[in-house]
Amino acid sequence: MSESAGPRGSSGSPGATIALENLSKRYPGGAGPSVDDVTLEIRAGETVVLVGPSGCGKSTTLKMINRLIEPSGGRIRIDGEDVTGIDPVKLRRNVGYAIQSSGLFPHMTVAQNIALVPRMLGWPRTRIRERVEEMLDLVGLDPREFHDRYPRRLSGGQQQRVGVARALAADPPVLLMDEPFGAVDPITRDHLQDELLRLQHELRRTIVFVTHDFDEAIKLADRIVVLRERSRIAQFDTPEAILTHPADDFVSEFVGAGAALKRLHLTRVRDVGITECPTVSVDDPLPYVCDRLHGSGRDEILLLDRRGRPRRWLRRGDLTRDGGSLDRAGTPVTDTVTRDATLRDALEAVLTDGSGRVAVTGRHGEYAGVVDVETLMRSVHTLLEADRARTRPEREAVGEGWPA
Repeated sequence: MSESAGPRGSSGSPGATIALENLSKRYPGGAGPSVDDVTLEIRAGETVVLVGPSGCGKSTTLKMINRLIEPSGGRIRIDGEDVTGIDPVKLRRNVGYAIQSSGLFPHMTVAQNIALVPRMLGWPRTRIRERVEEMLDLVGLDPREFHDRYPRRLSGGQQQRVGVARALAADPPVLLMDEPFGAVDPITRDHLQDELLRLQHELRRTIVFVTHDFDEAIKLADRIVVLRERSRIAQFDTPEAILTHPADDFVSEFVGAGAALKRLHLTRVRDVGITECPTVSVDDPLPYVCDRLHGSGRDEILLLDRRGRPRRWLRRGDLTRDGGSLDRAGTPVTDTVTRDATLRDALEAVLTDGSGRVAVTGRHGEYAGVVDVETLMRSVHTLLEADRARTRPEREAVGEGWPA
């Protein structure tokens, strides 16, 4: 891996291949290796998630890739180059790294945190400033609002976004993520997962991600590595293959109950059919809003704020209450989903709201459409039918061996 003099930008070359060859780690005084003879290959541009019980060595395996932990044996190749023999500091500047609780430096502003590695690489000041703004925009934070903030003035979710922006700032081909969303609340976690899916859809970097949450692994991974103790590989396959054909009892127990429901994580909102809903702006006069609603042939209309983000659902009777004030009329939008949200996320949002639909938003929270419960349920039935079709030959084969 050569240390570049400047960034490639988000349109640069995709991620790099990673090969772990007989990788092991022994600590002095230990009864045995913490990581024992791990061999696997990760393709360029894919997201591979390491899962396994606590203490199985998944974080240790991850940290050996950028040599935060030095291997005791074996090789690590990135795009064919053995990185176990090069300067570890140089290596880390070419491998993005994001951890739980973001790891931001509290005495640095958001901009200074993001600029850290590009500055170490000697990028020109103008290009660093442009890159900081580009990265903030990429992770959905307004550069004008967040550029000069300190981490203590950010929410947990905002800190994690800045942590990801910092990890991507030097445009590394490889991004390592060690339970990066483990310290935030479930709603923020879902949004951060969606944001990572969107980023990966745009950038196609090679991501190695550690989590103890199998649902998170299913949602994010192109392939999942299920690890036993000492990082011994129990199964390395696609989420669908692991859910439908677990390699053994250990994998089945780790997947847990409800494998069919977990498959709802494999379908995205963008795949199920987003429809349109009539919209108006908070700046539109009330007569126009009434005419728009009446002319739409619909029972409700979506009110957007000045930045085009969903704000309130308005029904016919709402426009005659509260003195005709749009700001207080109707029902506030309590939840939205992105195009990269899973079928399960969307179903949960629809069922929680109880209204039979949920607004879909873009990268800056702007309105992009609506997905309704009928569309979601058709997708669920399609999944069930596919499962029945796949398992029917297996059932028939078993049935043929039974006595008449």
